Amino acid sequence: MALFLIIASLFFLWIISLCKIFLLPRAPFTKHFTLNGRALRKRNVLLVIAHPDDESMFFTPTINFLTARGHNVQILCLSNGDADGKGNVRKQELFQACASLKVPMQQVKVVNHPDLQDGFGKVWNHSLLAKMIEEEIISHCIDMIITFDNYGVSGHCNHRDVHYGVCSKLLHDTSRRDIEVWELVSNNILRKYSGPIDIWLSMFWTMLPSSVTMQCLVNEHSRRSLIAMAQHKSQWVWFRKLFVILSSYTYMNTLRKIK
Repeated sequence: MALFLIIASLFFLWIISLCKIFLLPRAPFTKHFTLNGRALRKRNVLLVIAHPDDESMFFTPTINFLTARGHNVQILCLSNGDADGKGNVRKQELFQACASLKVPMQQVKVVNHPDLQDGFGKVWNHSLLAKMIEEEIISHCIDMIITFDNYGVSGHCNHRDVHYGVCSKLLHDTSRRDIEVWELVSNNILRKYSGPIDIWLSMFWTMLPSSVTMQCLVNEHSRRSLIAMAQHKSQWVWFRKLFVILSSYTYMNTLRKIK
């Protein structure tokens, strides 16, 4: 009986949390991604990821939020995900997934560099990453970057290297300090797999007084996460289907501004 009550309570909380997510974008108290009061100006945003499918598994709330408001979203994927010899397939899957997220193919770039190959234990050169990212900044007049934090959601070394390429090299070793950089906050395992329930904690943390600027972006089109990830057919196995359903990153992103 006690187990039944626990399961029923969690199910009820899941449903209430989903309702909150669906209603939140229209609520008057929603905290908007104003970016120092410049929300009305269309931004040139560069989303920097490590592998095809990172955008669908982790960043769809951010992508949906930005595209819905007319910002110009460019995606730079720093490998073609060739760990299993499917690099060309995964590249095309990325284009299809981005199209379902309203990001045209011409705004998506996939890198296939011999020193930036997908895989655990593959160390990526941070200076090389910074150079490639800076080229995209110049080419597309980028004024905001969004990427992983120093844990990279899953702890994958490639995700972490992307973070350090942006933060340790691009920001600190170049003159690119005029660009706003935001990192996706990594959650602990309980929050990571709490689905929409995590919205309560995410909203609470972002509303607390802090010297760090944070934003909680709710996924206004949660179904697109499933549709986008389903385009990655080579990766669309049972445990990734479960991940998209159970992951808090499907329903919201908490972004932290890097100073």
